[in-house]
Amino acid sequence: MLKKKKTEVHALGHISMSAHKARRVIDQIRGRSYEETLMILEVMPYQASCPILKMVFYAGANASYTMGSNKTNLIISKAEVNEGTAVKKFKPRARGRSYPIKRPTCHISIVVKNISLDEYIETITWLKKPRWKNKDTNRIYHDMDSSGGVWDKK
Repeated sequence: MLKKKKTEVHALGHISMSAHKARRVIDQIRGRSYEETLMILEVMPYQASCPILKMVFYAGANASYTMGSNKTNLIISKAEVNEGTAVKKFKPRARGRSYPIKRPTCHISIVVKNISLDEYIETITWLKKPRWKNKDTNRIYHDMDSSGGVWDKK
């Protein structure tokens, strides 16, 4: 029997930024190695790259602590951004009116996978013999062409 080893580590975060701005950065790092991701995020000019850089650091620290893995063997296997709740405020405007302000938030989840570890561990169990036997292996099929019938002329 095969049992699955734990090769993935999650990092979850909540930042006050629109999900559209964060997705622009997340799409660039998905599927890349850990070290390459850090270099890309340090150079990116977007505002969302700083909190996402921290999330990648957290995911790498979690992987090295829980699995004892080397950070050079890590890749970003899954990275997604979901919309969170919007913080609603009212701002006073002219003539005593109020204007609603919505500050969007988003949830970021980054999954880091260690590519050096094998995904499955074999456990020894005694194997049973199969209950069925293939009884159809001894059948021989005859063709009409080679049976010496009427149509077999040379």
